[in-house]
Amino acid sequence: MKILVVGGTGTLGRQIVRHAIDKDYQVRCLVRNNAKASFLKEWGAELVKGDLCKPKSLTSALEGVDIVIDAATARATDSLRIQEVDWQGKLNLIQASKQANIQRYIFFSILNAKDFENVPLMEVKHCTELFLQECDLNYTILKLAGFMQGLIGQYGIPILDNQPVWVSGENTPIAYMNTQDIAKFAIKAIEIPETNNNIYPVVGTRSWTGEQIIELCERLSGKQAKISRIPLSLLRFLRGFTRWFKWTLNVSDRLAFGEVLASGKPMNAEMEEVYKIFQLDAQDTTTLEDYLQEYFDRIMKKIREIDYEKSKIKKRKKNNFFK
Repeated sequence: MKILVVGGTGTLGRQIVRHAIDKDYQVRCLVRNNAKASFLKEWGAELVKGDLCKPKSLTSALEGVDIVIDAATARATDSLRIQEVDWQGKLNLIQASKQANIQRYIFFSILNAKDFENVPLMEVKHCTELFLQECDLNYTILKLAGFMQGLIGQYGIPILDNQPVWVSGENTPIAYMNTQDIAKFAIKAIEIPETNNNIYPVVGTRSWTGEQIIELCERLSGKQAKISRIPLSLLRFLRGFTRWFKWTLNVSDRLAFGEVLASGKPMNAEMEEVYKIFQLDAQDTTTLEDYLQEYFDRIMKKIREIDYEKSKIKKRKKNNFFK
């Protein structure tokens, strides 16, 4: 069975590629830049150059493919907007998959997407869900909350560097999940017929507010966070301002996500039945405590090693000075 992974260089996509290869699947990755995706080839994946926004490039990428796992999304630094990649690009891929008689299309959406029509990413995710359900194509939709990996840059690094940690709004509780665990659900969806044409939440073991994550990071790092609060009114102003310029439209779309984070509407779901269906053990799922503990242990060990080397160099210089 051959799997086409779209978005294979991303935070989630690379974990899907790694897990699929470890499970002995043939993996092909649709990439825009072969050089940036060279590590996927080293792992054993086949690279095919293509672009979601160029439908003709998708035909050859889908030849001989049985399953499509769509983990692509526009990034804040991309020149293309969410509507171009996450909407029109996905429509191109879904339609091409239908023509290629793909057996299953795995799509990642976001919890509560239907409740935020004024947030571009949430709106296009919900619309894509509806399009898939109406399209004559077998699908599985996995609704996510947030990636643990994103918390390192948002909380871990600023706290260690004594930099401000930005917090906004009502502090919505979010059930973050390790992308390695999400990848397991994606591959299991292929193997279990019951998941065909169904939608499931795939979220972490519990939900966390920003304040709780900061407290956890402080405890694990032994450092105190500098908390800076951003009023929702300021985020709305910045979103409106950035919409005036073409080169900042993507930033504006991303700022709109602040409405979700400030809503206070929990991004969590009951997972007991989902684990049963996917034949996975909840005890094997990474907790946020374990994930951050491992990160801080690794970083603090590295810091101690660096400090030790600096101390040795300083002592050596001092001894040489008095010779």
